[in-house]
Amino acid sequence: MIDKLINELESKVRTAEFSSAAQKNDLLASLSHLKSEIAGLKKQNLTPLKNSVEELRSSVEGFEQSHPKIIEVVNRISSSLANLGI
Repeated sequence: MIDKLINELESKVRTAEFSSAAQKNDLLASLSHLKSEIAGLKKQNLTPLKNSVEELRSSVEGFEQSHPKIIEVVNRISSSLANLGI
């Protein structure tokens, strides 16, 4: 989706009139840089992050099971604050 939006923007910049060629070239260079950064993100291995999230979820579940009273009190406080708009 983001690739499509960047390509559309790049196409519009290429056909638009600018007061100077330098402005147009700077914008096209920035779009090119953005494309390469996004491509780099897509290549990153997100497995360690997913594993960390799963470990955190497991730890929270364990804490909830071992300390149900604390969780009950924290939930009550959170609800009260939410009801107050905080």
